[in-house]
Amino acid sequence: MSDITNQETKKLTFKEKLHAIKNDPKTKNSTSAMLRGTKSFGLGFVQALIIIGICYVILAPIIGILVKSFMTNSDSYNPMVYLIPTSPTLERYKTVIECVDYFPTMAKDLAYTISLMVIQVFMCSMVGYGFARFSFPGKNILFACVVLMIVIPSHSIMLPLYMTFRNFNPLGLVKLFNGGNTVNLMGTPIPMFIMTFFASGLRSGLYIYIFNQFFRGLPKEIEEAAFVDGAGVWYTYFRIMLVNAMPSVITVAVFSLVWQYNDTFYANLFQISPDIVLSKKISTLTASIANEYKVLDRSIQQLYLNAGIVLMMIPIVIIYLILQKRFVEGVERSGIVG
Repeated sequence: MSDITNQETKKLTFKEKLHAIKNDPKTKNSTSAMLRGTKSFGLGFVQALIIIGICYVILAPIIGILVKSFMTNSDSYNPMVYLIPTSPTLERYKTVIECVDYFPTMAKDLAYTISLMVIQVFMCSMVGYGFARFSFPGKNILFACVVLMIVIPSHSIMLPLYMTFRNFNPLGLVKLFNGGNTVNLMGTPIPMFIMTFFASGLRSGLYIYIFNQFFRGLPKEIEEAAFVDGAGVWYTYFRIMLVNAMPSVITVAVFSLVWQYNDTFYANLFQISPDIVLSKKISTLTASIANEYKVLDRSIQQLYLNAGIVLMMIPIVIIYLILQKRFVEGVERSGIVG
């Protein structure tokens, strides 16, 4: 009897100990910490997987273009060569630089692009500031037109744009002072400067919207204090509001620079010279290589095109690396997150 009683006592003691361990706060805390760690690890793994996938989708074509631009003819024909050329060469770059007259064309293109960018930043910021701070008849209708500039594709208005600048005659003034003849602006960058000056250039609707959202977020007390001190509207805008809007200015400047630099639609529509727009020369590079250097193999022509694309990307990548921090801050504060 005594042995049976001792065994039951031991069993009860074991159950009690097990129950006490389960209800111990330290055990509960360690279990919950383990669960939290497992959840955070799983979430981090999924996030890393998504980021790696997105980076692969974005970077894989760029890496492929960069690698193939260094390949020789034998590497192109060799199915075993995928990412690492057996004998890298700079022949493609030397030929492309000579074919497109790279450095003079790049200098002209950057001057053209930066000029449009500066005009676009000032004009779109003024329009955005006007929508954000002033009330005037037809304001809602005009802002709806700005939204339509974002929504409507440029291809749908290409014919009116072409006819407008092919027979340029605003308000009949050109015919009045030009002996009854219109002016043909095709073949020059003047149409782009006219459109940009009137805040209707490439992506101007989006830039106006960005500035409008940013200026609406600034406190009105800043302007009221300036008006009390005797500052006028233009002084307040240029010396106070535009300075405070520098994040959105950087954002719009980078967007404008990249899109103007890569534009081929308006360049082809207005027949702007390829000596000014490098993207037009790159778009016809394979034909130039075939005609001037008698390279008729499509796969080899593609290697030269890859080198041309890399050369065209270099200035934009450098500009982005310089302005990266300010650009990210500007995107976060300009009301276009997500």
